[in-house]
Amino acid sequence: MNTFNQFGQPVGEPLVDWQPRQHPSRVQLNGRYCRLEPLRVEHAEALFAAHQRAEDTRSWTWLLREPDATVGEFAQWIASVCDLPDPIHFAVIDNQTGAPVGSLALMRIDPKNGVMEVGHVHFSPLLSRTPMSTEAQFLLMRYAFTTLGYRRYEWKCNSFNEPSRRAALRLGFQYEGRFRQALVIKGHNRDTDWFSIIDKEWPALESAFESWLATDNFTADGKQVRSLESWRETRF
Repeated sequence: MNTFNQFGQPVGEPLVDWQPRQHPSRVQLNGRYCRLEPLRVEHAEALFAAHQRAEDTRSWTWLLREPDATVGEFAQWIASVCDLPDPIHFAVIDNQTGAPVGSLALMRIDPKNGVMEVGHVHFSPLLSRTPMSTEAQFLLMRYAFTTLGYRRYEWKCNSFNEPSRRAALRLGFQYEGRFRQALVIKGHNRDTDWFSIIDKEWPALESAFESWLATDNFTADGKQVRSLESWRETRF
């Protein structure tokens, strides 16, 4: 609800009790199917092997960097990012095997305004299209909204990256628009599509995620009983 100043101009919803939020930390976030651990060089060998299971390198097309040729190169990249305050990279650990199967990060962290983005999402074939992949995203969202009290959580992707666009919408992000000629990536223009979730939407989304991730929402052979979208429709 907007309020107005002494000139009758709208100045937006008042945030009387707002205080800058805590910067996210390198914490472990535990779920039913997976957990998130701060990315470390010790993850390099198993995570590199997980990515090597892919038939080709198409999962790297819209990432900001090219594929690593060796475990050593991959370990060097992890060493270069694992202590940064922004982005904060997390390894996704399969709770059944204890092995890393993908990674993602919190980035563009703005505690003053309560805004941050999920990015650098790179899931191996062992993680993609599994309950773990959804739970990994849910664990970071819950950390941002429920634990830290952020107001806005963003998702951005190359406008050509249709799998990423579909994933954002499936997870409950709202499409906000396209920033034309936003970046130059690997010698090509990138238009960037923006998506977001805001804190007012989170309670219903959290409930839908919890219902979808429940063990009774999956058959004995691992197929979902109800889609995440259908659970979300009953919450809004």
